[in-house]
Amino acid sequence: MENKSHAFMAGLFTLVLLATVAASVYWFNRDNRVRVPYDLVSRTNVTGLNPESAVRYRGLGVGKVESIKFDPRTPGQILIRILVNEGTPMTKSTFATLSYQGVTGLAFVQLDDDGHDRTLLSSSETQVAQLRLRPSFVDELQRRGNNLVHQLEEATSSVNKLLDPENRQAIVDSINSVKTAAQSVNRVATQLEPVTKQLPETVRELNGTLAGAHRLTNQLTDPQGPLVRNLDSVGRAADQAASSLAAFQGTMQTFEGSLQQEALPRLNRLSDDLRFTSQAVGQAAETINRNPRALLFGTSPPPPGPGETGFAWPSGAGAGQ
Repeated sequence: MENKSHAFMAGLFTLVLLATVAASVYWFNRDNRVRVPYDLVSRTNVTGLNPESAVRYRGLGVGKVESIKFDPRTPGQILIRILVNEGTPMTKSTFATLSYQGVTGLAFVQLDDDGHDRTLLSSSETQVAQLRLRPSFVDELQRRGNNLVHQLEEATSSVNKLLDPENRQAIVDSINSVKTAAQSVNRVATQLEPVTKQLPETVRELNGTLAGAHRLTNQLTDPQGPLVRNLDSVGRAADQAASSLAAFQGTMQTFEGSLQQEALPRLNRLSDDLRFTSQAVGQAAETINRNPRALLFGTSPPPPGPGETGFAWPSGAGAGQ
């Protein structure tokens, strides 16, 4: 009996010791930190994410995933409840993405902030704030991969259409046309070879012509050159001609004034004299026509009028009076 009693006491002591060790381990390993709940709203896959997965803010561990479940109010939407250490700078511009560990492939929540709104985002057990879970790099790669595969399929289909028998024959014809054009270019190059050999001599002659033109231009623009001197001579001759023309114009104006002041009155008087003379000649001619004797004996004086000596009344006129 005594041996059984000792064995019972030893077993009991062992059990108490194990319970004490377990309680001590639990006591020292329990998490006493205050954590704030947040809900991540996701419409993409959350493969690799499990409860108790880590939550990191820009690489620093700040919490863990508490639960993952479907949103009962929105079909197809997933709610991820995370617990974040109190004091973590959660703002209205904070967002979450899924990142993956390189070896195990397990996912964890990566928090970041784009900084457009620094207002703190408050949350509590009674009113849990929500954050949008943005597509991860894998999701973006998958989306772009699908687009890339679709584009690759379209490119393959286009290549297949391009390489059908009709298009292959058209490509062969195009290659033959290019070959023919290349042969024509070679023939033209062969024909142009003599011309290209003459180009250096032509260039030298052209350089000589340009040099002569340059010298001629310098001579034409030289103030002491023959062209400038000839132009000066022509200018002086033009000035002299202009002076002579001005003098001639003055002489003509003087002559015109003299003509108006002296010659014209004399011509007017001469014209009057000629008119009187012509009238007298006309009268003389009329007298000679009426009485040709007047040319030899002169004209008889006109008969005396009344009251003059030798006047006599006609007989009929006197009797009547």
